[in-house]
Amino acid sequence: MDYGDKLFWLSVLIQRRYAQICAEYDLTPSQATLLCAIRNEPRRMAYLATSLGMTKNALSQLVDRTERRDLVSRVSSEQDRRVVMLGVTPAGKVLAEAVYAETTKRLPDIAENLDADDQRDLERLATAIVHASGVPAS
Repeated sequence: MDYGDKLFWLSVLIQRRYAQICAEYDLTPSQATLLCAIRNEPRRMAYLATSLGMTKNALSQLVDRTERRDLVSRVSSEQDRRVVMLGVTPAGKVLAEAVYAETTKRLPDIAENLDADDQRDLERLATAIVHASGVPAS
């Protein structure tokens, strides 16, 4: 198995664990990711599309589905009324915080069979990769 294969299977393990957690909260992984991305502050729709790697159309459809569940709401920016911001509703905030906490608690379990030094190395490398990617780690 080469490096690419290993990263592929690591991705599968992470996605599978995340999907299990999301299902426990009756959310799709996309809905949960959206909620977690805006749990602390409203974000511009354009920013979210870029950050989440989605087309604006796909994001809009995801927002529509999540909005119907009263978990998010669209609001105009106070600085520029043409800009659409997306924020969580009170119910969305509670759910986002719960999913985020459960994910950060249980996702490290994928490395539970590693010794302590290897777990620390994985944490260090994951931190470096996220930092280098420019993704805002909240």
